Amino acid sequence: MAEPNLSGPITLRIPQDVLAEIEKIAAVSDRTRSWVIVRALRLYLAGEGKEILDVAGGIEELAAGKGEDMDDVIADIEKIVRGNAA
Repeated sequence: MAEPNLSGPITLRIPQDVLAEIEKIAAVSDRTRSWVIVRALRLYLAGEGKEILDVAGGIEELAAGKGEDMDDVIADIEKIVRGNAA
């Protein structure tokens, strides 16, 4: 397996209860605390983090004029439902 491209060490202060859970998971899964933390961060980035970035991207697109007027979209959908699509 290829070695991951790692950053230099970082310092992170986390609540004691969170650290305790990380240490339990690391011990039970025979992994390091770093492995557990990176996995948790990746899951966050893939879920909530991605959603935050998607919303920010949508806001940027709207600001750039790349949006569609909701009334026009609804009118187009109504035409499709009635069978009057162009």
